Parts: sequence; C-alpha cells; structure tokens
Amino acid sequence: MPVRIGVLWWTKKRIAFRCFFSQMRIVCKDVTAETLYDVLHDTSYRKKWDTNMIDTFDIGRLTVNADVGYYSWKCPHPLKNRDFVTMRSWLPLGNDYLIINYSVKHPEYPAKKDYVRAVSLLTGYLIQNNGANCCTLYYLTQVDPRGSLPKWVVNRVSQFVAPKAMKKIYKACLKYPEWKRKHDPNLKPWRYPEQNMLPCINLADLTVQRADSLENIDESTLSEEKAQHHSDDDET
Repeated sequence: MPVRIGVLWWTKKRIAFRCFFSQMRIVCKDVTAETLYDVLHDTSYRKKWDTNMIDTFDIGRLTVNADVGYYSWKCPHPLKNRDFVTMRSWLPLGNDYLIINYSVKHPEYPAKKDYVRAVSLLTGYLIQNNGANCCTLYYLTQVDPRGSLPKWVVNRVSQFVAPKAMKKIYKACLKYPEWKRKHDPNLKPWRYPEQNMLPCINLADLTVQRADSLENIDESTLSEEKAQHHSDDDET
C-alpha cells in the first residue's frame, strides 16, 4: 500500500504566511473506482469513518456537478480547530474520476468564533481505474491554515496524520458497499443530479476566499509536551 507525501513551506516576512503542500498516492486493492468515488462524496458515510472531522454538510448546489459545503477539522491539541467553506466540482473521465475544491466566501457562513477559518487554495482527488477491482487514488492539496504553526505539528501531520488518513479512506471503501446497502442504497445525487434536493446558490453571492482577509494567529510557541497529555485523536 504505497503512500507518498511531501510538505513544502513558504515563508513571507518570517512568520506572516505559511502554506501546506501535500501530495499522496495510495493503491486500493479490492476497491472499484466507482466505490472510491462514492465514498469521497457521501457525507453521511464520512461521519462514520473520518474521526478527524468535527462536522460537515452541503450548503447548496451551483450546477449538476458543483456545490458548496462546510467542513470542520480537529487539529492536534493544543491548536485551535480549523474549518473551511469550499466550492467543489466533480467530473467522470471515462473510467476515472476527478474531484476538486477551493475555498469560497459565503455570506451566510462567515468565520466562527471558536474556529480558525483556513483556506483550501486547491485540493484535488484523481481516481484512476486499474481494472475490475482495483484503483489508485492521487491526492493533492495546498492549504493555508492561517497561522504560524510549530515545527512538531508539521512533522506530525506529514509523517502520521496525512498518511493515516489515506489508509482510512481505503478501509472505508472496503466497508462502504455493505453500509450503503442498508442506508439509502439508491441515493447518490453526485451520480444522479435529479436526486439533488439542495437549494440553488447564485454564483454572484460567492467570492474566492482570500487568505489575507482572514485572521492570522501565531501558534508557533505551543509545545508538543502539552499535546502528549491528551489522546491521540489527531492520529486516529
């Protein structure tokens, strides 16, 4: 189960700007490309396997293959948790699939008091069909967490959290067909647009979320020792 990950940092004026860039790949045996595509879309099922997630929900739709959604993420203690509002689009490419998202501003979903609003500059999933019962997931993300983070956090995310998240997706795929048979098996609005009951969103109400318009906090002095006294929720 090969996994590749890289992390690059950009620094401007010493601590003014930080950006994660991660690239990973995982080969999923005994999983079809269609199943992996469904798992990445199905927000109801995500609540079953994504233990780093605090909350997620769809806000509204733009077109038959684009919507806007909310996602909040549990950060390693003692950092503040992050959340995102993103516009997502998806496209079947023959036997392969592509999903991409980036952060947008929605007037009804401003930054929350207890979260740091992070920015997905660009995140993408490419699912490559490798045959009847095998596929490869390529994952690429560039995220501004809006803050100066300590080095131990970067090391933990790059070495443990991110690769483990890819393996979780794989394990979730193996269990999805059985789960889906018991939970609205025919409901897949990402495949069948006529099933999509989300309210329509006017594109004019959205703007690209610029990182420099959000709060930038300094968490660089937070110690790893404090984190050791808490559970390993950030690595589950």
